[in-house]
Amino acid sequence: MPVVNHLADRADEIAEWRRDLHAHPELLYDVHRTAATVAEKLRHFGCDEVATGIGRTGVVGVIRGKKKNSGRVVGLRADMDALPIEEATGLAYASKNPGKMHACGHDGHTAMLLGAARHLCETRNFDGTAVVIFQPAEEGGAGAKAMIEDGLIDRFGIGEVFGLHNYPGLPVGSFAIRPGAIMAAADRIWIEIEGQGGHAARPHKAIDTILVGTAIVGALQQIVSRNVDPVESAVVSITLFQAGNTDNVIPQSALLRGTARSLKPEVRDLLERRVIEIAEGVARLHGAKAKVTYSRDYPVVVNHPRETEFAAGIAREIVGEARVNPAVAPVMGGEDFSFMLLQRPGAFIFMGNGEQSANLHHPAYDFNDKAIPFGTSYWVRLIETAMPA
Repeated sequence: MPVVNHLADRADEIAEWRRDLHAHPELLYDVHRTAATVAEKLRHFGCDEVATGIGRTGVVGVIRGKKKNSGRVVGLRADMDALPIEEATGLAYASKNPGKMHACGHDGHTAMLLGAARHLCETRNFDGTAVVIFQPAEEGGAGAKAMIEDGLIDRFGIGEVFGLHNYPGLPVGSFAIRPGAIMAAADRIWIEIEGQGGHAARPHKAIDTILVGTAIVGALQQIVSRNVDPVESAVVSITLFQAGNTDNVIPQSALLRGTARSLKPEVRDLLERRVIEIAEGVARLHGAKAKVTYSRDYPVVVNHPRETEFAAGIAREIVGEARVNPAVAPVMGGEDFSFMLLQRPGAFIFMGNGEQSANLHHPAYDFNDKAIPFGTSYWVRLIETAMPA
């Protein structure tokens, strides 16, 4: 059962939707234009119900099959938000909004799910209900959690939920998935350092927060190399260091920010404990103080075994067994689809964006429109197979 011919014929039109979204990127929950575009299309397609404002700016479409005997309700999720990055693609449809771009392919995710929704509305060749979920604020805003707290799961009676993300480096027309942990927990580190400011020519009369900060950054790297079991996975990265305003003043304070990633609860606990102990301890050794805020943001994305095998089977039907990796190595990126998988069984799958694709979150990244027939076919086949008419 290869790519759906009707969807392949519409790939160019879906690509136009995608490029329009790409040219008008929006951040976090401020996806008003995108959400309005999605809602308008869902109504035009003939969804039985279109709900807006779920989780502030999320959109949900309900599509009922020709038969409703099974009582099953399957949710399909796409994310809508972009990133605060200045685009450097030079494309004709490049971002028109300075400092914002679709550098993670959410424009493609949204367009593909819209294409699938139109097909499902036209054919309704399934026994049950498909719920298409368009989520804001995946990029650090926990939009999935907000939609759940706003009643997403219970209001629409969702029994299973599936997600998809494009994957640079994986050939177009291929998929990758695994049962269990597939993406990491993503936690936020915030370290405020307080020392004693002074003249740069008299460092002995000051407590240098830049020196303290660099010592903390170096010491934090020992957590993964010397505290975490070598066979486990973990990342600690400091990505922001702010201190001082000029060249002749030792700053009174400094700020470090970063992220910690893990795949197991016990490793997550270890990272949190050691980040706090090390930052506070190193600061104290220098006569300074460090206030550490460690925020647990996104849980580990854990695929459920039965749903994972089902999703892999759908992918095999579309692209063939040789082009589906059912045991891909976990990645240390985070995904708030994890919140949905804590509520209901389901699976998250990667879809190839091309071996020459720029990496996610890179200013030269662009979603590969050649992947559209595979993504839309995956969604349609998943619904029709999960709930056969």
